[in-house]
Amino acid sequence: MLTETDKRFLRIAYEEALAGFNEGGCPIGSVLARGDTLVSQGRNQRVQGGDPIAHGEMDALRKAGRQKTYRDTTLYTSLSPCMMCSGTIIQFGIPRVVIAENQTFGGNERFLEGRGVKVIIADDPDCIALMTRFIEEKPELWAEDIAED
Repeated sequence: MLTETDKRFLRIAYEEALAGFNEGGCPIGSVLARGDTLVSQGRNQRVQGGDPIAHGEMDALRKAGRQKTYRDTTLYTSLSPCMMCSGTIIQFGIPRVVIAENQTFGGNERFLEGRGVKVIIADDPDCIALMTRFIEEKPELWAEDIAED
């Protein structure tokens, strides 16, 4: 069940995704929060920065800077995290991930749950529509982002 705080941070993740889309990049946004406090926000910057590991979650974590702990945080993401980002969630000990949507891309939810991460899927229609549009309009860029030929 989504809290009002969850809804607020998912909206920021969506806005980051939309900004990335408008910049010509992959529309994936993310937020790191501690309770109801925003720690950082970011978006996929692979295209904009020419950085193959600058996924939305990685950008938000990078912008958060050094943290003494992540064990009291929640990561919000507009799209289900890839294996690289899922591994980082595990590495940092982030205990809770709220995913706006996993219809256009998913599969690592069980990996996260199997390592004790609480995963919540929001089925956000705006995120689904944005990602669907991106995949339809830029299939080559999407395939590159998820490392498929």
